[in-house]
Parts: sequence; C-alpha cells; structure tokens
Amino acid sequence: MPGGLEGPPGTQEHRGRLSSRRLAVLVRHLPHDGALARDLHGESADWTVTDHLLAHMADQLADANWMFATVNRDEDAEPMEFPSPFPRPGSAEGAAESPPPTATSAPDAADAAELARFFAS
Repeated sequence: MPGGLEGPPGTQEHRGRLSSRRLAVLVRHLPHDGALARDLHGESADWTVTDHLLAHMADQLADANWMFATVNRDEDAEPMEFPSPFPRPGSAEGAAESPPPTATSAPDAADAAELARFFAS
C-alpha cells in the first residue's frame, strides 16, 4: 500500500500511523447524509436539492389549486384558507421544536488546546 500503511484505513489510527492530513481527508469525504452531517446540520442534512424542488412544486400545486377553487367558488361561500407551505428543515415550525445543535452546546466538544495536543502527537 502507498506510504507503507497496511490494513483498512480505520486501523492505522489505532496503530499510531494515521496522519492528521489523512484524517482530514477521511472526514472531508464522509457522506453528506451520514451521522456526522446529521449531527452537525440536523434534519437539513437529509434534504437534497431534489427534495427542496419537490417541496417547492408541492407548494406551487397547492397554490394553483387554491387559486382555481377561489375563482370558481360560489359568491356566497366563505373564502378558502390559503394553503400552508410544505415544512422544510430550519423553517419556523421546525426550529421551534428542536433547535439545531451548535459546537458550543455539545458537552464533549474539544477546545483549542485539546485539538492542538491531538494534532501534535
């Protein structure tokens, strides 16, 4: 293997052979919908561009249906309520239920001195 490292990538850390550069590369290439991304970004990590576009299309369809029904309703009928948008990650409703975690709110967050000691070894 290149660099004289034998075994799977995760095993070098336990043998003291994983460089900080290699660790940074491994972390940078973690999946966008993985556990780390979900922990850092909350529910928005699970949403792709396609999901956002589909939610927008659902909103547009609901608006168009509301407009059609409003224009074609009986004059004596009560007006229909405007449709609410499809909930998105980080929206006002979602933010009130569970605020996204921050680096300072994590009880086991590493401070600068601890990170310096880790990368120095």
